[in-house]
Amino acid sequence: MGKYNVCVYAICKNEEQFVGRWMDSMSEADRVVVLDTGSDDGTVEKLRERGADVTVEEILPWRFDTARNRSLELVPEDADICVCTDLDEVFRPGWREELEKVWVPGAGQASYRYTWSFNADGSEGVVFWYEKIHTRRGYQWVHPVHEVLKWVGEGSPGPMVTAEGVQLDHHPDRSKSRSQYLPLLELSVREAPEDDRNVHYLGREYMYRGRWDDCIRTLKGHLAMPTALWRDERAASMRYIAKSYWEKGEPGLARDWYLRAITEAPHLREPYMDLALMLYRQEEWEGVLYFTACALAITVRPRSYICEAEAWGSLPHDLRAMAFYYTGDCQSAAAEAEKALALEPENSRLKENLEILKKLAEG
Repeated sequence: MGKYNVCVYAICKNEEQFVGRWMDSMSEADRVVVLDTGSDDGTVEKLRERGADVTVEEILPWRFDTARNRSLELVPEDADICVCTDLDEVFRPGWREELEKVWVPGAGQASYRYTWSFNADGSEGVVFWYEKIHTRRGYQWVHPVHEVLKWVGEGSPGPMVTAEGVQLDHHPDRSKSRSQYLPLLELSVREAPEDDRNVHYLGREYMYRGRWDDCIRTLKGHLAMPTALWRDERAASMRYIAKSYWEKGEPGLARDWYLRAITEAPHLREPYMDLALMLYRQEEWEGVLYFTACALAITVRPRSYICEAEAWGSLPHDLRAMAFYYTGDCQSAAAEAEKALALEPENSRLKENLEILKKLAEG
């Protein structure tokens, strides 16, 4: 079919609704293999009807890495390129050709663009670069949740290639529970307490659950780890600590931690925007204008997962519009409201704000 033998592999459970769309997207591969971990709907039958090789096995106790590794075992040994996706993900057409353009014999993995979420109006939300395409031998999935590929082969892995033309979109079932994530993350940290990435994810999960003290404790631990050197992730830990202090009713400590996050990663919009949002709630309008301006001065969107939709959407201009209004500059407020609406044209609140501010500016 192409220069290389390409095999897609996946795990699934009760994802009948996604089978048709997923198989359409993955049909550019030479082969599709799926590990079904216990579906009781029509997932298995539909996959087989569409030509997927499906193996049904229950994974007990449940771990994502165990399931991924078992699904990888199902990939034929003669595959050149393994493409790991989930059934709620869709490649845009032409992905195989774009992948084969950059893949070279001896390559280890491929990096490609991944849209993890979409906004209500269909525009992109969280976007980063993914690395779940790899060569057949030498890789293994590790960690019970938020699993990643680890090189376990002899010598060094082959080079990472960048597939600029490959785009994967995530369209998940939002009704699915995340309840298993926290116990699996706690297990992951117990198994590998020296892994700073796992500790960061655990602290973030505590934040999601509103466990503010656990979040603060865990993420301060992350920051103290000698291996926690990636400034983007360190800044994210500081931001989550700040949010936790804010929620605990300690705005002074929240402000201090947001400032630390800015100092740690001044190249990211998110720390500036978090502090601007806090100052907005405190009606500190000059501070809102200053920190949103700092955020907007950053024009290159990073490729890492630490890149939040709000910071790159209408929010910076929306906050500036409000701050200009409250400081008496209705013309600047209207101009910012227009920029906010351009980024989110279906937002009725932004439309109403712009109409009001235009009238005030003209009056």
